[in-house]
This record gives sequence, C-alpha cells and structure tokens, in this order.
Amino acid sequence: MKIHETEIRVRYQETDNMGVVYYGNYFTWFEVARTEYFRSLGLVYRDLEAKGFYMMVALTSCRYKSPAKYDDVVTVKSSIPEIKNSSLKFEYKLFIEERLVATGDSTHVFTDNSGKPVRMPEDVRKVLT
Repeated sequence: MKIHETEIRVRYQETDNMGVVYYGNYFTWFEVARTEYFRSLGLVYRDLEAKGFYMMVALTSCRYKSPAKYDDVVTVKSSIPEIKNSSLKFEYKLFIEERLVATGDSTHVFTDNSGKPVRMPEDVRKVLT
C-alpha cells in the first residue's frame, strides 16, 4: 500500500486561545493530504470533475493524540487501505517528528454531478491498484 507524505506548517490562524490547533483544522489537513496523494499519482480532482465525477465525503473521523501548536511542522502520512466499486477510504496519521499527533480516516463515494453514486472511473482504479 502506497503511503504519501505531506508536510503542513501550522499557521497562527489555525490555533485557538490556548495556542493549540483548533480541532476542525485537522479535516482541512486531511483534504490537503488526499489532494496531494492523488496529485502524486497524476490524478487531479479538477480533471475528474471536468469528466463529471465527484468524490463526496460520506464519513470522516479524527482521533486526537497530542497537541500541535503554532509553527510546528506536521507530516500527514496518508494511504488508501480500501477500494470498492464506487468508494474508497483514506487513512491519515499525523506526526510532529516522531510524535503521533492524530489519526483519522475519510470514506469517499464517487458520484455524478447530481450526487448519484457511480462506479469509480476505470482509469482512476487502475492508478490506485
């Protein structure tokens, strides 16, 4: 299974009054990581959308282990452990150096522009498997 790494430096605006990253920002980082994962394989979301395919988020979760703070460099290690006919699942592990900060996952369903589930495009499946 391919693991892709994306580095994100924590910006001041991503922290709360305690100087800790606000929990909702982890989901933004997940999005950045999966976009870069796809890009590393030559897949671009914009190109999928131009062909009429969308990846709707069906389920997501995050488990917080240790705080990230302003100016930390967070490494997001993302992988795709599950591929089905019309969906796939990403897993994320976030680290600051060797310290585990959070883990999470997101399940995405391929849809057409009306939101109706469709089979994963064959060219995408070939690249992912």
